[in-house]
Order: sequence, then structure tokens, then C-alpha cells
Amino acid sequence: MPKKLSDYTLADWKRLRPLSQGLKTARYNRIDRRYRQQPAKVGDPAAVAKMITGRRALFTVAYQDPQAIDLQIPLIRLFVPGALYIVVDNSPDDDRAAEIERISAAHGVPYLRAPENPWQKSSRSHGIVLNWIWHNIIRPGEPELFGLLDHDLFPTAPDDPFAPLATQDVYGYVRTTEPPSERWFLWAGFTMMRFSAVRDLPLDFGQDWFLGLDTGGGNWGPLYSKLDLAKLQQSPSRFVPYREGLATYDGPFQWCGTWLHEVGQMGEPEIMRDKRRVVVDLLTPHLEAARNLPPR
Repeated sequence: MPKKLSDYTLADWKRLRPLSQGLKTARYNRIDRRYRQQPAKVGDPAAVAKMITGRRALFTVAYQDPQAIDLQIPLIRLFVPGALYIVVDNSPDDDRAAEIERISAAHGVPYLRAPENPWQKSSRSHGIVLNWIWHNIIRPGEPELFGLLDHDLFPTAPDDPFAPLATQDVYGYVRTTEPPSERWFLWAGFTMMRFSAVRDLPLDFGQDWFLGLDTGGGNWGPLYSKLDLAKLQQSPSRFVPYREGLATYDGPFQWCGTWLHEVGQMGEPEIMRDKRRVVVDLLTPHLEAARNLPPR
């Protein structure tokens, strides 16, 4: 959504930013509406919608990383056993997508491949797929509760991320604008919502850079602006270096409570590879415990 006219400065008006940003927003919305009408490349969204009715559903948007999905699935099963987990694949590479589909099938979890994405940049690409999930699966499926996860976010202990929804409508990791303002949003990689509270809202899980909001920030207008942030339970969050002696910015881990976020797209390629090795080492004891679970 564009800013309020009163939020624009004189310099903005001289550069015609109210007009240019309004036109860009209208274009983004047109592309989003067309995209949400596209069928899945693989899988049946209507069938998945029926599966989630009245249940607690977690959706992960996969992207070019089969190993992340292979790690996440058993950990969700081990530590969040009451949730139905669904993979929606946004990978542009057919071979990577085929591998993620194979892994999902081997673990017995529903898999959908999203339509070909019109965007290249990760934030906008991710957001348009989340809107496709909302309109084609969540809204018609009417789950009791639903959550959105990044594919490199891993639970490391028993946790019910839906528990705070017993007393509030949304829960997750809160992010704010830079520089800080009244506006805030839930990070789209760890967002939980009570469906009955949002079913009739024009949700938009995309970004809104004109308001300083990343993916998920499009919900500021229809949802978050109506909530009192001071009264909401929020996910704890802390950033740490993945190895001692390394600056956090050069190789961050994020801990959302007991959930480990690899922050996989930050850092030099060699650091990213080394970070994945550290992640696997951290998760190995939990993965071994997951292997001992009885089959579903």
C-alpha cells in the first residue's frame, strides 16, 4: 500500500513520489492477482486445502535447498507433532524441485510446486508465493490455526508455536522498520495466526518497501496496525555468530526461542557452506531421535 499523502515530504512531492509509488503499487497488485490464479506446477492445492480443514497447519516455502527440507521435516515431526506440515516449493530449478519433491514423498508430507514466479528478488518472490498459499490453500481450507516457516528454521526442542494463539490472534518474531516507526510486522519465516481472526481480511504477505516493511509487511494495513503490540506475546529472538571469533554480521545464527534459523542467504559462499556443516552437527542428535519415531 502507498504511504498516506500526509507522510510524503516536500522533496517527495517534487520528485512525484506519491504518483510513482502509487503506480508501482498498482502494478505489484495486478501481478499478484494474476499469479494467485495460476495452477500449481505440481500437486493439487484443493486437495491440500481439504487436508488442513480444522487442523493446525505449518507451511514451508522451499527454495533451491533440498537438504534444508530433509532436515526440517523430521524435526517438525519430532518437536511439533500436532501440526500438519506442507511443503510449497518455490524453486526455479527443475532438478532441485524434483529432489525436494522426492524428499517430501519419502517423508510422507504433502508437496506442491508453486507456479513459475515472476520475480527474481527473494523477498518479493517469497511474498507472492505466500499470497498464493493464502488464497489457494489456507483461505479455502479453513484450518483452525496456521503458520508460515522459512525452510532453514529448525526446532531443537519440544515446542508448540501455536500455544500463544489461545489468547491472541497472531504470534511470531516481530520486526520493525528501519529507521524505527510505529509500523511493525511478523517475519514471514515464523508467523502463526488464528484463522478465524483473519479469514475475512485482505491479507498480503508481500513486502511494502515504501513503508519500510519486508516480506509479511503488507499485512500492516489490514491486520497489524489494528493490534496493540505491547499486549502481544512475541517470539524471543537473538542473533549470535555461528562460530566463536566470528563477527555476528559475517555469519549469523538467529535463535527464535528454541528454533534455530540458519540465516542461509547471508555471508560469503564458503561461510555459508561451513555454517551448514555446523547446523547439521547441532541437529544430528535430534535427527537421530526422530529416526526412532514410529511411522505415521
